[in-house]
Amino acid sequence: MDAATHEQISLLSTSSSDLDVAHAVLAAEAAGLQALAAALDGRFTQAVDLLAQAGGAQARGRVVVSGMGKSGHVARKIAATLASTGTPALFIHPAEASHGDLGMVVAGDVVLALSNSGETTELADIIAYARRFSLPLIAITARAHSVLAEAADVTLLLPDAEEACPMGLAPTTSTAMQMALGDALAVALLRRRGFTAADFRQFHPGGRLGSQLSRVRELMHTGAAIPLAGPETAMERAVLTMTEKRFGCVGVTDATGRLTGILTDGDLRRHMGPDLLGRRVHEIMTRAPRTIGPDALAAKALSVMNTPDRPITTLFVVDTAGAPIGILHLHDLLRAGVA
Repeated sequence: MDAATHEQISLLSTSSSDLDVAHAVLAAEAAGLQALAAALDGRFTQAVDLLAQAGGAQARGRVVVSGMGKSGHVARKIAATLASTGTPALFIHPAEASHGDLGMVVAGDVVLALSNSGETTELADIIAYARRFSLPLIAITARAHSVLAEAADVTLLLPDAEEACPMGLAPTTSTAMQMALGDALAVALLRRRGFTAADFRQFHPGGRLGSQLSRVRELMHTGAAIPLAGPETAMERAVLTMTEKRFGCVGVTDATGRLTGILTDGDLRRHMGPDLLGRRVHEIMTRAPRTIGPDALAAKALSVMNTPDRPITTLFVVDTAGAPIGILHLHDLLRAGVA
């Protein structure tokens, strides 16, 4: 930690303002993260190699994450992040592990243990269990010669960084580094496995995130619900179709079935006149309408609709040949929680 940050933390015990405290805490934790990034070496890759054994193509194990106190809270978050990004994982409380929960740890599992001091007594049984049954053990600790570090197959050392607490007692910088290191492991595993947005959605079907990862094909209207007309269709008939289908538009297809235009409420207003209903669709329609594919994300459909220069409320879904296979309305995105 640089002298300026150390001085900021030292001043926190005096009459600092709340804003000064916030700046000093964030500076201390940022310095810790920078030191952590600089300290990473080949042991990080070794840890990823071991973690990849759990939940891999041929594996049936999980990553068992454990820690006590503040490290335990961080361990819970790491387990949750791993699980949500394609690496089967669970958190086990070390004290509960000593009273039966070790039965949850099975052959094929990989143990990831967190302890800043590396001397947390509650971790003793889970460490001994991992050694007894030859389960890979990864340690995240700040002390290279601690019991945890010396028992581990791979030790990820946290650099010597001052806690943001002015007394140097409350875990702050150390837990920030633990959390960030857990995120780095999860993302490295995610990238190594080729985990995609579609995979992510399988584990996040609920909430706004799940909605954002919906596919257009899951929300679009199909079949007889799609309002369509040919280019030579009389406007009178096209207006009836527009009214019947309730999308405020009609898609115009050529002889091959390809979408070549769209007739909208706006087109009707722009061409309003005594001869409107006697004209043909191709005279009024807007050519080359915006479209989207069925496998696009619903969030992408919303982006297409919200083009700043000309926002629209309806989007035709076309196949690779340009034929309409569905229609999507802004209200569909609203109901799905995308918009």
